[in-house]
Amino acid sequence: MKKWLKKVSFILVLFLLAGISLTGCAKPVVEEEKAVVEEVDDYKLVLKLSHVFSPEEQLTKSMDLVAKRILDRTNGAIEIQTFPQSQIAVYKDGVEQVVRGANFISVEDPSYIGDYVPDFTALVGPMLYNSYDEYVEMVRTDLVKDMKKRAEEKGIKILALDYVFGFRNVITDKVIKTPEDLKGVKLRTPGSKLFIDTLTAMGATVTPLPWGEVIAALQQGVVDGIEGSEFTNLGNKIYEIKNNVALTQHFLGTCGVYISTTVWDGIPAKYQEIIADEFEKGAAEMVAIGKAEHGNVVEKLKSFGVEFNEVDKEAFTKATAPIFETFPGLTPGIFDKLQEELTKIRSK
Repeated sequence: MKKWLKKVSFILVLFLLAGISLTGCAKPVVEEEKAVVEEVDDYKLVLKLSHVFSPEEQLTKSMDLVAKRILDRTNGAIEIQTFPQSQIAVYKDGVEQVVRGANFISVEDPSYIGDYVPDFTALVGPMLYNSYDEYVEMVRTDLVKDMKKRAEEKGIKILALDYVFGFRNVITDKVIKTPEDLKGVKLRTPGSKLFIDTLTAMGATVTPLPWGEVIAALQQGVVDGIEGSEFTNLGNKIYEIKNNVALTQHFLGTCGVYISTTVWDGIPAKYQEIIADEFEKGAAEMVAIGKAEHGNVVEKLKSFGVEFNEVDKEAFTKATAPIFETFPGLTPGIFDKLQEELTKIRSK
């Protein structure tokens, strides 16, 4: 009997020790989980977002709204400070900030990502799209998803590609109907190689200038005109200097939103989801606004004396076609692949 009691006592002691041991192990785990939660809750990131658009243009309004909604939904954890109208780095310099891993969001034409993944240049190449919706559908194809993966390999996380602000047309004092009409006409373009090569192929004498110098260049006769959308024309009062628009529609004007993959990977998942959701939502809203408001903008420009003329689209398409064959770095056959996707989109 005594032996049996000793055995029972020994077993009880073992269980008690095991319980103490388990309790001792469990406590640090709980504290560790609590520490992780507190770390996320204390998280704070300030990002600078830069673009060239004026405060009156829809892209500026859209970016400001997206930034506010992200700040609200993250309870202040993600603060995006917006800098319109080239206040800080834009174009190539802005994308370079992203690639270098700065706490920076670049909002630019996708052709600037073409410096790192050339096929993005083809994606927004000349004379491709007939509507906003065609492009919006295009950026959701597997073809473009693959391009986005390749951009990530270069350090660029793409949050959106479809902040569409309208078809770009030639704005001068001269009626332009054919490529021959553009001979000798000095047009301002951004510094993008795609823009320079395309407008040159269209017949113009191209002068790349920062946007901040455009108004003075037009007033002083440094350039004879610009290429841009009706929204840009109205928002920047270009109509006060040049009053004719040739409806070349050589590009569909759009911006993408880019952030460093290193910065992105350091953001807690719950905030990544909010950021991605709000930028996607903002793009859809901007497309809807652009489609709804374009007619009103055209009428307002006409009320200011602006005249619009149709062009020989076939002649401009033929003149710019070699861009897809000669532009450096493009995947062979990328133009045909884009056309295949457009055929599918247009058949829906």
